[in-house]
Amino acid sequence: MKKYDVIIIGSGSGNIVLDAALKQGLKCAQIEKGRFGGTCLTRGCIPTKVMITAADYLREIDKFPKIGINIGSASINWETVSQRVWEKINESKDVLSYYQAAKNLDIYQGTGYFTREKVIQIALNDGTVSEEISADKIFIAAGAHTNIPEIDGLESVGYITSESLFGEKYPKTPYKSLVILGGGPIGTEFAHIFSAAGTQVTLVQRNTRLLVKEDDEISTQILKSLRNLGTTVLLNHTLSAVRVENREKVLTFIENTTRELTEIHTEEIMLAAGIQPNSDILRLENTTIETDERGWIRTNEFLETTAPNIWAFGDVNGKAPFRHKANYEAEILAHNLFNNHKPENWRWARYDIIPVVTFTYPQIAHIGLTESQAIQEGYALRTAKHHYSSTAKGFAMGFDPGDEDDGFVKIVVDKKTNAILGIHIIGPHSSILLQPFINLMNAGKTELTPVNKNIASNTVRKLRAAKLTRNLNPHSIISISETMTPHPSLSEVVMWIQYYLEKE
Repeated sequence: MKKYDVIIIGSGSGNIVLDAALKQGLKCAQIEKGRFGGTCLTRGCIPTKVMITAADYLREIDKFPKIGINIGSASINWETVSQRVWEKINESKDVLSYYQAAKNLDIYQGTGYFTREKVIQIALNDGTVSEEISADKIFIAAGAHTNIPEIDGLESVGYITSESLFGEKYPKTPYKSLVILGGGPIGTEFAHIFSAAGTQVTLVQRNTRLLVKEDDEISTQILKSLRNLGTTVLLNHTLSAVRVENREKVLTFIENTTRELTEIHTEEIMLAAGIQPNSDILRLENTTIETDERGWIRTNEFLETTAPNIWAFGDVNGKAPFRHKANYEAEILAHNLFNNHKPENWRWARYDIIPVVTFTYPQIAHIGLTESQAIQEGYALRTAKHHYSSTAKGFAMGFDPGDEDDGFVKIVVDKKTNAILGIHIIGPHSSILLQPFINLMNAGKTELTPVNKNIASNTVRKLRAAKLTRNLNPHSIISISETMTPHPSLSEVVMWIQYYLEKE
């Protein structure tokens, strides 16, 4: 058996931990079954935002006459957009080459799985199987994959997911018609992309509203917007069967209340109804690593699992499926375990103020509680809204009071303390407008709040007993690294500058 200091499963945010370990001169192994760079680079936020940005500009051009600019009709050049998409995805090769040249690192390209506690074997992509390997510290950043529902006829008819779209099924031209199953962030973003590209899009959601984790008013606004921009949206519908008829895919839906049947004919089907953790390929039954009922690996605020010296972070722990959250967790692990900090100076994860941005049209961003969530938690509230059209810049952008697409900011505040409980934004540049509130809500004194109290090493028990606190000084550049910045947004131009200080 080959022994390492560190094994990391996954090459997305896992690379942050890997870099910290290599910097300490430790002997490391990295396991990746797909393209290097993780979901974000190869099939997630980065390639989709290349497409979304083109779609955004197309929608904005449609509004130019209102502010006094006359322009001819515009359309998306799919070939150019696609070239730029694959230019970013192919950076994966550079990521792989970079780590192949690293000292003290062995790379295993294949699917890693546990044969027993802290012992891993890899089913290599070339069809062979590696020897067993082990390490003092093991980090699981294996990610997640699209949830595939069991629907009559679905597998035989075929479909696409975000994984296969950015793979062998990427279309040479936009689809003529597309049915998207799922009205969450992924579904609404792809509805925006393909609708702008000229595809006849039908978005179908099982729930009675879109983007169910957003504030009710945001959900209502985005439903109007998508419909006004040409997307057909069916709410409260469940897919019951799929078949092929005259070379078209035919989907049968049931309205959940009336039980009325609806048939839709389409060229292609996209599944975007949630994700599942990749824990199902890790053979965790051979370990003491526990998962919840859905397969998400249970972790505490220090990213420890129920198995000693095994940590899990990113999508696989189920806390929130965002790259900025995964990077935040990876930075915590790097700080605590590889930067020679004493435990009393350790950092920990908090999950109550994770920023969320959905890059549909218009853009949506929020952090903290919605109004209904705050009421459920027993807060006495004050709320307020301010529309884009009520500002000089909003008017300059073409927003007038009463416009259906008028953006707004909604704030939810604790009436007793004036503490900000939540911020919800819909409109252009939402991800940038959100950042000051992210910084405000993170600033100041933070008390350690246990997550999954039964998961605790001896060190963590002592830190909990000591009621560890950290103070994020709003004047310190160091505080930026402990505050999430939505990815990928232009706010990252400011956030990443902190790392250039290390080069001075």
